[in-house]
Amino acid sequence: MALRRGGGGALGLLLLLGAACLIPRSAQVRRLARCPATCSCTKESIICVGSSWVPRIVPGDISSLSLVNGTFLEIKDRMFSHLPSLQLLLLNSNSFTVIRDDAFAGLFHLEYLFIEGNKIETISRNAFRGLRDLTHLTMDIYSQQNDDKALHDPESSEKELLMFVQVYFLQMGSGLGHFRKIFNTKSKTAKCSLANNHIKALPRDVFSDLDSLIELDLRGNKFECDCKAKWLYLWLKMTNSTVSDVLCIGPPEYQEKKLNDVPSFDYECTTTDFVVHQTLPYQSVSVDTFNSKNDVYVAIAQPSMENCMVLEWDHIEMNFRSYDNITGQSVVGCKAILIDDQVFVVVAQLFGGSHIYKYDESWTKFVKFQDIEVSRISKPNDIELFQIEDETFFVIADSSKAGLSTVYKWNSKGFYSYQSLHEWFRDTDAEFVDIDGKSHLILSSRSQVPIVLQWSKSSKKFVPHSDIPHMEDVLAVKSFRMQNALYLSLTRFIGDSRVMRWDSKQFVEVQALPSRGAMTLQPFSFKDNHYLALGSDYTFSQIYQWDKEKQLFKKFKEIYVQAPRSFTAVSTDRRDFFFASSFKGKTKIFEHIVVDLSL
Repeated sequence: MALRRGGGGALGLLLLLGAACLIPRSAQVRRLARCPATCSCTKESIICVGSSWVPRIVPGDISSLSLVNGTFLEIKDRMFSHLPSLQLLLLNSNSFTVIRDDAFAGLFHLEYLFIEGNKIETISRNAFRGLRDLTHLTMDIYSQQNDDKALHDPESSEKELLMFVQVYFLQMGSGLGHFRKIFNTKSKTAKCSLANNHIKALPRDVFSDLDSLIELDLRGNKFECDCKAKWLYLWLKMTNSTVSDVLCIGPPEYQEKKLNDVPSFDYECTTTDFVVHQTLPYQSVSVDTFNSKNDVYVAIAQPSMENCMVLEWDHIEMNFRSYDNITGQSVVGCKAILIDDQVFVVVAQLFGGSHIYKYDESWTKFVKFQDIEVSRISKPNDIELFQIEDETFFVIADSSKAGLSTVYKWNSKGFYSYQSLHEWFRDTDAEFVDIDGKSHLILSSRSQVPIVLQWSKSSKKFVPHSDIPHMEDVLAVKSFRMQNALYLSLTRFIGDSRVMRWDSKQFVEVQALPSRGAMTLQPFSFKDNHYLALGSDYTFSQIYQWDKEKQLFKKFKEIYVQAPRSFTAVSTDRRDFFFASSFKGKTKIFEHIVVDLSL
């Protein structure tokens, strides 16, 4: 038989308050001498009206406790732990507004908990922790009529309650035996009512300890369907319990809607951040990443230490550790090239010529494979790898006054110089980009605006095509795509760096970003989050995030890296990292994390 609130709020409450008092006359025990003045006590039950505290001088085998019109302001932790035998606890029309964590700790046998007619404002997350035998939880509005009457005459109210329950049980043909059966029989079902409590939010995972919950009544409440309701939204999607409709009172766009009908909270209730994951105790100027045999590696150019350090991801320690070290002279670039099952690293040097190393399985290290002629490359500034028609190329941008930027091609035995692009222009960067299905190279230079070279299918060479006007003294150019659109980032040391978009005919400016000693403006993405990292030699470096609505990059986070020279995204083990090389300080590895605002 379900215990319900009958014709008004009083019926269920009266039934529960008085049931423990329906002991046959032969089983009656004398009233306890030390029963508090505001309470009515038997051997197994206590009913208190208007009490300011929980009775403590009571027998240890009390199975039911009712507190009505109490004046205490909160349910504190372990407030009832001195009554470990409680099976029923009724808290009706009291003054408390807060239920603290572990409020009912120690009540290992509690099966029925009724919290009704209280103006509850806060329920702590772990308020119901430890109620392992609880089968019925009700939190409902107590009848205002009975509430007012009890406030004016607590004693007469108690007598009326007891009398009403006795009459009710006689009419139902029930007696004490039936009532005890309810308590002594383990129920496999649990019902919980939080109806009509004007609840706007519930603490996260408040139902986690109610493993046997099959029915939850949340009618009469209207929730703020913001990030704090995300856990409830997800729980409603997963639970097997029968739950009444949960209505929203806000925000305005969700008002009067059902929580189940609200779109996913993933966008509104999550943000991202960059936190330092690891600091490498050395300077560097460039970082490149590559995958080999399901492992992730990073090649770091270290001019002051005169080597190219190769790191690998440690799946156990969850950090990057040293794997190999390629020594050189004033190393300014390390670029990995994967061809079939072979791994090569192009090591660009300011002195002693540049070289290509190949990974030797028998030696488990990189060994010199080929030299790059000094006569062609004297001051390498960038290495760009690309493929055209299944053929592998790389280009080295030469920034010397008489520099000759050169394209190299793989011929199954090694790399050979394939095309000299132009000289005397002090090229600072090279970027390969596909524009409308055609292969292009963009070269930035200190002595002219960036030029665009297009691959000629007939001559199999790059030929001049166009330039990017009004962009003198560009140090670096990078391409990236968002929402099927092609963009460029162009770095200036002082002034404004630029973000540009291809409009089917030319690159047009989208946004100018103030540069204060910038050597790189690096685009990178993690899933649907698009970023730009703008380095600075004089102040904090800035990370910008793409705003889909405004179609612009907005400032997202400042990071401090001394003289940053490159930013590189690396992903492994479902984690995303961001390497920041430093020409004057320590190289830093930031982790890109997702922050759940609903927690």
